[in-house]
Amino acid sequence: MTHALRLVEWDRRVDVESTWGDDDMTAERLPVAPIADGLVGGLPVCRLRRVTQYIQDNLQRELRLAELSELVHMSPFHFARLFKRSTGASPHRFLVRRRIEQAAALLAAQPLPIGEIARSVGFRTPSHFTTTFRRVTGITPTAYRRGGTTATRGASSAAVSPIGVGTRA
Repeated sequence: MTHALRLVEWDRRVDVESTWGDDDMTAERLPVAPIADGLVGGLPVCRLRRVTQYIQDNLQRELRLAELSELVHMSPFHFARLFKRSTGASPHRFLVRRRIEQAAALLAAQPLPIGEIARSVGFRTPSHFTTTFRRVTGITPTAYRRGGTTATRGASSAAVSPIGVGTRA
């Protein structure tokens, strides 16, 4: 039984009625979190911020799970589980989405060649970048640069959002 479950079981067995002062009011049973939110729900906020900032600062590099987990002094497996609980995405998927967001901003703002943008956000080849960009956004980088629209799977056309359409990364 995990530590959190043991605390919940212990909380159920504790008698919660108590008297307050002279008027004998009894305390109501309120939901109580026995462990701080940062420990039960995922990475503590300060560690999550450290990792996400590191990812943002190093998008152009190859980032490995072991490297990210070392930042927060955790095993890679434990880090990956807590990171996914905190962000809703695995570390790899989170990294790919950040790269695509950065690439979309560069495509919209600068007339750089797509291959150069791909390398600047950490993709080794323009073809891998194009494939990943299409999978995440629903359109190619060239179409995005032209201000194209995309059809969400089964829905009508919508303006392109760097992350909004495809959820796979």
